[in-house]
Amino acid sequence: MNVYIFHGFGEILVEVSLALLPLVLFFSVFQLFMLKLPKERVLQTGLGFILTFFGLAFFLQGVHIGFMPFGELMGAALGDWEYRWGIIPIGFILGFVATFAEPAVRIMNEEVDRETGGYISSKIMLYTLSTGVGLSIALSMLRILTGWSIWYFLLPGYALAMILIFFSTRTFIAIAFDSGGVATGPMTVTFIVSVAVGIASVTEGRDPLVDGFGMIALVALTPIIAVLVVGLLFNRKAGNPNHESKS
Repeated sequence: MNVYIFHGFGEILVEVSLALLPLVLFFSVFQLFMLKLPKERVLQTGLGFILTFFGLAFFLQGVHIGFMPFGELMGAALGDWEYRWGIIPIGFILGFVATFAEPAVRIMNEEVDRETGGYISSKIMLYTLSTGVGLSIALSMLRILTGWSIWYFLLPGYALAMILIFFSTRTFIAIAFDSGGVATGPMTVTFIVSVAVGIASVTEGRDPLVDGFGMIALVALTPIIAVLVVGLLFNRKAGNPNHESKS
């Protein structure tokens, strides 16, 4: 059992090392020639790199031996479910709760809360992004069931986002488009995509590559729209809907 748990862990360690090495080199160069941080801060940063290294390594190992296989099995079971349209609300719930556990989402929400002085709270951002991702997963399940082209969702979605930009402030525009990238983090890409691939693999006429992986495009889109809509509500509440929109 222990051998299986750590199967391929050496390769994971090498991959994480190569991923973090450029960051370590950049920090070392900046520290040597520009930053000149005190020894305590350097040691603290070094400890952060070490914790990040092992955290990423164990997380990725867990993804390979647990998240992805379980997600595909769960998706296959849902795809054979008698009440097939029930996977749409289930998809929404999975997307919603997965975003709650997304590390990058948590970090961005805290940054937004701090930089705006609490005006845009981390809790509001968390529920907004979770709702957006939940809707994207629900739409992805609908697309798998119906066989509709992803362009039927992407083109109107990005057209709506472009329209909302003209009524939004620079602050919410910046947050919105960053949210689209943050939402496609490791929790969504590993677990939710595996579920979608599992459903597509047991659905007649569906291609797991096209229908399963296509959901990432929707996950990157819906948080953008969700944040822009929340921005409109904020501006309306403030009584100045066009504030900063033309700045």
